[in-house]
Amino acid sequence: MDKSDLLEQFLGVLQQHNVRYCVIGGQGVNAYVEPLVSLDLDIVIAIEQLEAVEALLATSFNLQHFPHSLNVSVPGSDLRIQIQTDPRYYDFVDRATEQEVLGLVLPVASIEDLLQGKVWAAQDPQRRASKRQKDLADIARLLEAEPSLRSRVPSQILDRLL
Repeated sequence: MDKSDLLEQFLGVLQQHNVRYCVIGGQGVNAYVEPLVSLDLDIVIAIEQLEAVEALLATSFNLQHFPHSLNVSVPGSDLRIQIQTDPRYYDFVDRATEQEVLGLVLPVASIEDLLQGKVWAAQDPQRRASKRQKDLADIARLLEAEPSLRSRVPSQILDRLL
């Protein structure tokens, strides 16, 4: 899957430069519930470090800009690292705690923040329908693990989970 050690290289750059970040998305959800296979690693970087991190990454990785993300890749790796650049996610870094992800202990967004991110994603009409279905499944997984979070999910999403 990753003959190039993309993950190790990427995390090494973040650690070497004391970058504050947290894991979000499906891998973040996997830290709190029974994991599902995913080739994506979604993270948020502290806003004050984002520009400097992009410059650091550009020296060793392929970068591709999208409206709300910066994708990081290298030849020989199927792993996709996506840095979320939507400002709504920036505060997630401050509430992150260490959890196990992909066999590593990494800062992961709180379960409440992960749920909020999945709600935003599920409501985004610009996302592919298949991605929104995965977001709904992740919301359901989070609610199974932590039923007290149900009140944080809009009724139009809850109705789709039944």
